[in-house]
Amino acid sequence: MKVMKKVRIAQIGLGHDHAPNTLRSLIKQSDIFEFEGLCLPENEMVYADKIEAGEAKIISLEDIFENPEIEAVAVETEEKNLTKYALMAINHGKHIHMDKPGGTEISDFERLINGVKEKNLHLNMGYMYRYNAAVKRVKEEIKNGDIGEVYAVEAHMSPVYPTTAEKRQWLSQFKGGMMFFLGCHLIDIIVSIMGEPERIIPFLKSTGIEGTTSEDYGVAVLEYKNGISFAKCCAAEAGGGDRRQIVVCGTKKTVEIKPIEVYDEGSSMHGVLSYYPDGEGKPENSINSESFDRYDGMMKSFAENIRGLSENQFSPDYELMLYKCIMKACGKEI
Repeated sequence: MKVMKKVRIAQIGLGHDHAPNTLRSLIKQSDIFEFEGLCLPENEMVYADKIEAGEAKIISLEDIFENPEIEAVAVETEEKNLTKYALMAINHGKHIHMDKPGGTEISDFERLINGVKEKNLHLNMGYMYRYNAAVKRVKEEIKNGDIGEVYAVEAHMSPVYPTTAEKRQWLSQFKGGMMFFLGCHLIDIIVSIMGEPERIIPFLKSTGIEGTTSEDYGVAVLEYKNGISFAKCCAAEAGGGDRRQIVVCGTKKTVEIKPIEVYDEGSSMHGVLSYYPDGEGKPENSINSESFDRYDGMMKSFAENIRGLSENQFSPDYELMLYKCIMKACGKEI
């Protein structure tokens, strides 16, 4: 069996919530990656306590961009800086993994997509549910015709953790607030199954809880020729993490994934799928998906794309279309 040549990679930033997990995945998967170090630009040294002392070598932007042997960069900065550093990386010829949703300005994201295509570089976005075994199983069942014609996808995602007043107010820096922060995952799932919608109608509200003025509650309705899909997220929902749910409605059966993720040992997890045949009120059966690690699968896929061992199913054109859908769901004019 041919062994894949390791991908030399560095990480920029610890400001995104997923950043420590991505870092640890790159270090852990030493059979796939040769990890060169972590750069903490601008004010991001304040996030250094997210990792343990000595966990990663601290290097500079120049160490990354001026080293031709570093092929790829994981961009995990604060959301507002994601596209800024991703553009720097592609301008130095680096493949990029970039956390979601891709900054706040459509013009910057368009420049990034155009640059990736022009330079023939790989772009991997941090939508971890793409690597969820339950979600992948449902998509395969749709492809095989087992669910029938899908006419709706309903998706809920609220925080697992008890959201503080400070965190809810932090969302105010983003148009769409919670829809930007977590709802982007749901829009990706819906659009990857249903395609580009005919229309997106956002409903964005502030709960006002503890003085919150951010749009910490959001629903986006996606209109299709044959039905309506929706995404719902709320930063104040008690027990919201336990109710994370995806429902796929088809002409042959309905499939529910709930919980979307259940932790096993360590970082391993599984999803729970329930199948409702046409006309039945109770699930035909409920099963656990195979176990997976949301970050290991995501980063391994990136490496395989770079080495030509697999094809990225999410093209740059798809990522741009998705980004525009997310911005519409956040109430932005496109």
